[in-house]
Amino acid sequence: VQLQASGGGQVQAGGSLRLSCAVSGTIVSTKTMGWYRQAPGKQRELVASISDDGSTHYADSVKGRFTISRDNAKNTVYLRMNSLKPEDTAVYYCNALYSGSYVLYAWGQGTLVTVSS
Repeated sequence: VQLQASGGGQVQAGGSLRLSCAVSGTIVSTKTMGWYRQAPGKQRELVASISDDGSTHYADSVKGRFTISRDNAKNTVYLRMNSLKPEDTAVYYCNALYSGSYVLYAWGQGTLVTVSS
């Protein structure tokens, strides 16, 4: 399975970005897919997930600002990020989850998001 995250970049606080995760080797609509991020010196954390039934969950820190979605035809998962804050600066990754906190696959390269104040 390959997980290719893209769409990161540098943006000012208050700006928006949309991340994409192109997945090959498995079908995203049959999995719970999640977006994670890892800031410098911090542990990787789950910020958003979308279940096979389409239900979504968000970390409190991004609730109301980030939206996770998927395109089954493209086998791709997206993360729309609005009202970005400097504390959102991190490398963002996608993966499939199981049992709430475990990931199924090896991590892909991730995409860097830098938010300047």
